[in-house]
Amino acid sequence: MFGKRSELQIPEAAKKDSDAVEILRIWIAGGSQHVSLKTGVWEDPAAWGLMLADLAKHVANAYAADGMDRAEALRRVYQGLQVEMESPTDEPTGGVAS
Repeated sequence: MFGKRSELQIPEAAKKDSDAVEILRIWIAGGSQHVSLKTGVWEDPAAWGLMLADLAKHVANAYAADGMDRAEALRRVYQGLQVEMESPTDEPTGGVAS
């Protein structure tokens, strides 16, 4: 499966760092979202919140690179997160890969 067109590239910094750890993968398959995550990376779950905030900014940067206003993109990401947290469209199931 390696080298599939849909597989994302590993960042150069992660390739160069022998201590790098992949913590999260997300796929859309069969019309649903599928997640694999590594626990035990941080003791406090709040660190995942920091990671999600950073991820939202990366998403906004990507949309900005495609021409959308960065602040608007970040606002929409945040809005989508709020809506899903307040009124979930599904309930995640399954375990974790640690």
